[in-house]
Amino acid sequence: MNRIYIVFVLFLSFGVEGSGQTRSSENPFPIQDAQKILFLGNSITYAGHYVTFFESFLITEFPTSEIEIINLGLPSETVSGLSEDGHADGAFVRPWLFSRLDNVIERIKPDVVFACYGMNDGIYQPFSESNFQRYKEGMIALYTKLKAAQVKRIIFITPSVHEDPILGLRGYNLVLNQYARWLIDQRRERNWEVIDIHFPMQDYLMTNKTLKPNFKLAEDGIHPGLEGHQFIAEKLISYVDDTFPAKDFLSRCLDPASSYYPLYKLLEERQEILKNAWLTYTGHNRPGLPVGLPPDKAKKENLRIKNKIQQLQKM
Repeated sequence: MNRIYIVFVLFLSFGVEGSGQTRSSENPFPIQDAQKILFLGNSITYAGHYVTFFESFLITEFPTSEIEIINLGLPSETVSGLSEDGHADGAFVRPWLFSRLDNVIERIKPDVVFACYGMNDGIYQPFSESNFQRYKEGMIALYTKLKAAQVKRIIFITPSVHEDPILGLRGYNLVLNQYARWLIDQRRERNWEVIDIHFPMQDYLMTNKTLKPNFKLAEDGIHPGLEGHQFIAEKLISYVDDTFPAKDFLSRCLDPASSYYPLYKLLEERQEILKNAWLTYTGHNRPGLPVGLPPDKAKKENLRIKNKIQQLQKM
């Protein structure tokens, strides 16, 4: 599918770089000083578990900060503007981030943006140089737009792992390997902040399969379950604060006997309400999603849950 890009950019040739979570050489804007943190992505971000885990960390680590976490992940979305023939049985073409991005930026005005794209951008086909270039152009255009909007910090996340039912990690995941390597290389080439979840998740999956051959992080090979979202959140938390005991904290968030469990469940409830409210408010063209609450009702629900969270913090 041909689309006219809002921003035209040149890209540098790509190479391979280690996937350690190296930060930008510049002094980054402190996460705890943000008023609004926006998450952009596809259905994995829309599912929202890793976003809720991350919000649980922020409230625990910075209890006096008034940070609003806004999940605007949209199922099926790409930055490449590509859509395979017969997507969704021909019901609709894949939504394109740039058809809604201006409105999102204008209405949200985020301080910090996390963005995770790539899984859908290769449209589940063998590697294609033209598809790859569209992904690269889309990511660079996204960075350019966010910078122009004076977003204080932009953090990209490599795509998660794809496990083909027959080929395993030797199928479409090989395409994602190239997308992830290019994104990692932008740390050096463009001084971008990039959190790599792709290669660590691949290693984690392979290690677990040696112990349990039927082990999966995603039942359908694409959408990680709760364990996969924990893994993603752990990488994000460790990137923001490598002294925080992320793995133990996330396990306790899911333990009903832990004091962190009620907080996580309240945030999960709030995120489920607000993500659809924000998507409806900012607008999108993806059919099949619930219509979110209007802003006044969403604000009331947010306040109701916020009061419960504050009561927990006093205990």
